[in-house]
Amino acid sequence: MRKISWLFFLFLFIQSLSVSAQKSAIYTNDSKDFDKAILLYNENQYASAQLLFEKVKSATANEELKSDCFFYIANCAIRTNQSGADVLMEHFVTDYPTSRKQNQAYIGVAQFYFAQGNYPQALQWFDKVDEGNLSGNDRDKFNFQKGYSFFVSKNKKEATTYFNKVTNSAEYGSQAKYYLGFMAYEGDDYKQATKYFDEVSGEEKYKEKLSYYQADMNFKLGNFQKAIDLGLKAMTKSNALEQSELNKIIGESYFNLKQYAKSIPYLALYKGKKGKWNNTDFYQLGYAYYMQKDYESAISQFNKIIAGKDFVAQNAYYHLGQSYLNLDKKQQALNAFKNASEMEFELAIQEDASLNYAKLSYEIGNPYQSTPAVLMGFLKKYPNNANKSEIEKLLIDSYISSRNYKEALVLLEKNKSPENKLAYQKVTFYRGLELFTDKKYQEAATLFEKSLDQQKDTKFTARATFWKGETEYVLDDFKNAVLSYKQFQGLAAAKETPEFKNVNYNIAYSYFKLKEYDQAGNYFDNQIEKVKDDKVRLHDSYLRLADCRFVTTKYTAALEAYNKVIELKSVDADYAYFQKAICYGFVSQNDKKIEELNVFLKLYPNSEYRDDAFFELGNTYVAENKQDLAIKTYDKLNTEFKNGSFTAKAILRQGLVYYNADKDEQALTKFKKVAADFPKTPEALEAVSTARLIYVDNGKVDEYATWVRTLDFVAVTDAELDNDTYEAAEKQYLQNNTKQAISGFSGYVSKFSDGIHSLKANFYLAQSYFSDGQESKSVPNYEYVIEQPRSEFTEQSLARLVQIFLKNDDKTKAISVLTRLENEADFPQNKTFAQSNLMKSYYDNKDYSNSVVYAEKVLANPKTDDNVKSDAQIIIARAAIQTGDEAKARSAYAKLQTIAKGELAAEALYYDAYFKNKDAKFEASNTVVQKLAKTYSSYKFYGAKGLILMAKNFYGLKDSFQATYILESVIKNFTDFPDVVLEAQKELDTIKSEEAKTNSSIGG
Repeated sequence: MRKISWLFFLFLFIQSLSVSAQKSAIYTNDSKDFDKAILLYNENQYASAQLLFEKVKSATANEELKSDCFFYIANCAIRTNQSGADVLMEHFVTDYPTSRKQNQAYIGVAQFYFAQGNYPQALQWFDKVDEGNLSGNDRDKFNFQKGYSFFVSKNKKEATTYFNKVTNSAEYGSQAKYYLGFMAYEGDDYKQATKYFDEVSGEEKYKEKLSYYQADMNFKLGNFQKAIDLGLKAMTKSNALEQSELNKIIGESYFNLKQYAKSIPYLALYKGKKGKWNNTDFYQLGYAYYMQKDYESAISQFNKIIAGKDFVAQNAYYHLGQSYLNLDKKQQALNAFKNASEMEFELAIQEDASLNYAKLSYEIGNPYQSTPAVLMGFLKKYPNNANKSEIEKLLIDSYISSRNYKEALVLLEKNKSPENKLAYQKVTFYRGLELFTDKKYQEAATLFEKSLDQQKDTKFTARATFWKGETEYVLDDFKNAVLSYKQFQGLAAAKETPEFKNVNYNIAYSYFKLKEYDQAGNYFDNQIEKVKDDKVRLHDSYLRLADCRFVTTKYTAALEAYNKVIELKSVDADYAYFQKAICYGFVSQNDKKIEELNVFLKLYPNSEYRDDAFFELGNTYVAENKQDLAIKTYDKLNTEFKNGSFTAKAILRQGLVYYNADKDEQALTKFKKVAADFPKTPEALEAVSTARLIYVDNGKVDEYATWVRTLDFVAVTDAELDNDTYEAAEKQYLQNNTKQAISGFSGYVSKFSDGIHSLKANFYLAQSYFSDGQESKSVPNYEYVIEQPRSEFTEQSLARLVQIFLKNDDKTKAISVLTRLENEADFPQNKTFAQSNLMKSYYDNKDYSNSVVYAEKVLANPKTDDNVKSDAQIIIARAAIQTGDEAKARSAYAKLQTIAKGELAAEALYYDAYFKNKDAKFEASNTVVQKLAKTYSSYKFYGAKGLILMAKNFYGLKDSFQATYILESVIKNFTDFPDVVLEAQKELDTIKSEEAKTNSSIGG
């Protein structure tokens, strides 16, 4: 039994050894391949190792070996960046949860990603690690690498936690402290940063970086000298970006130590953040230059701050203003102080900037708002300022010096304190002058009266009295004008005024208008005796003196005065010569009269009085019974002036000469010509009447009746009713009963549309409508008159129609009538009026070539006054601008400056600045704009356009601040002129776009 049992166990043992031997052989073979795979893995031959691990894993039945192979297969996949490698590792962890390599797997993968710099991936695997199962060295490495991964991922809180775990590590301690110090530095915890940096400062590899950080920390801690020392030490060991920052640290440290000269080179070398400076950078360098009194360089930095709205910008603008003041650039200083005064970050700076802004506004003018408003605004805001009394004095004077009388008057009306009465007297006077220049005479008169109410300054009282007379004169109140002029003449202060030298002249004209010719002549004589240097008035005074003596039949005195006009070669010498000849007739010297008229016709071939001379000569030949010469003279008149104002009269006179010489046939020929060519005129009626006598004398009444029936203006049967109806209306007209005259003439025109008096009836009806304010109703009647042959009413009807069409802005009709008035006018004033209005009408219709033709006609007339000359020059200039003829525009605007007043003068100045800007004469252009702002500040449109020019000039001078500030002010302050604002916005956008390339504070 035992033997069997032993044998049984022996069998089992042998069998067991056989199986074991088989297994051992297999395992030994697997182990050899596994060891070979491990060797390849350790030599980083991951692809070959992976293939061998997969072979072992497939061949072995040993679960532990299989697990190890799976672990290394997954690691090889990770290290060769195979797709799904992380999933393989997850499967390893899942499939072999009890593997002792599980933690090692996580760490291996995490460290692999860490080595690759893929810190987010590394963190995912670090988070899977069981930290408790790590050995000492592995734990330190794990903590440092996980901390660094958090550091790079900007998770400073977690990074700090893990770095703190290895601060005492021999291998990782220094690195951890460096990064802990860096995080403290970035978090502005300089005490902690210094602590860590000091602990690693002895290690060579950290020295370069630590110098930079320590310099920056000391700067931020206010240890400026130490920051400078460290910064200089770090400079040579730093890269370009760090050197730029070190220059800023060193420069700003010197700046804070008030060592401005030393700060400049370092501040200037700073490259900015991403290549751009901010406002503080510009300010610090600018201020450093300012403190060195290098104002040009200071300005070059300050004026780059073009979008600042903070304490730094306010300081910069204030010191920019001071820099400009030191260089006597007052317009630029005004803009800078204005900007600083509008910011409230530093109240003391704001107040001082406001003071400088107010003073400069007074000194050079203010293009944005009236100087008085600026000064009053300062006093209101800073009632306790130490300079209060000085500003109050400037305020009073600014009402005058700014010439912005309109706005000044508004302010003074609100503040009628006793101390402002003198200013009120002056401002009302000057504003009155402005309104007078603009032809607003009634408003001007009101202001002159207000000025006279004050009586504070005797000189201004005298001047206001004189100009009160001027307004009365232009408003046809000649009696009161005489009283005002004489009152002025009697004031002691009048002799000190510029108006005094011409008061006799003005009184003389007032009497002349009143038809008090003796008195008028006496005052013209006074003007001649007292004022010799005013050639225009001297010549005119001689002429009017002669006219006055002529009208009052003092022909010898008249002759003497007319001869003086001729001797002086006045522009009216032709008129004087003609009148001189007429005088001889009145003193019974017809031979002398004839002689002088013939001389006149030779001397003045282009005179406007030539037709008058022919007619008068013919009449004088008739008076002297020299009938043949009379007839020839009338023929010459009618040949030279085929449709002149004397044509009908001359033919009629020829008929009368023939009639008186019993040359009936020749007389009838002339009378019939008058009736045919000039129907309905007084001459035609007289011709018909005289022809009737010839027919009756010759017993040819039937022949007369036959002829008369061919004339539509003579109705034989209705003549009596015609005459009665007309005379009834005319009687009302002559008695100034306008309503009744309208009724009477309307009735006549209705009943006798082609009646004997239809011409006069239509004219007087039109005149009545016009004087009654029914201008539109007068048009058909005036048109009836001008459609008839030339008569004594033609010229006045043309003039009236022009007035109406111009008032109604009917340019087409106006041009048609003005053309006729120019060609047919006998009165020089009407011809000039026609030419000046044709000039304006053509311009308004954009017919620039014709507008210039007429403007040049106006300028060629030596009798044209300055106001009309201004209009002509402005038309030439504007037309040249519209047609692109810049040379002509320049010339016209230059001439306009010498004669223009008010708004035209402002326009001329604007274009002077405009052309200087085009020529790149920026400083000169700005000087003109400053003059425009100071002298013509009430003309806001040209003031605003001038500011845009000034902005362009400053940008041309590389002064970005001035340019942008001015444009922003235009956009803000001149919304009444949208086109100007749009132009300013375009310029501003262009400048800001350019400046944004170098300044990080602009354009985002």
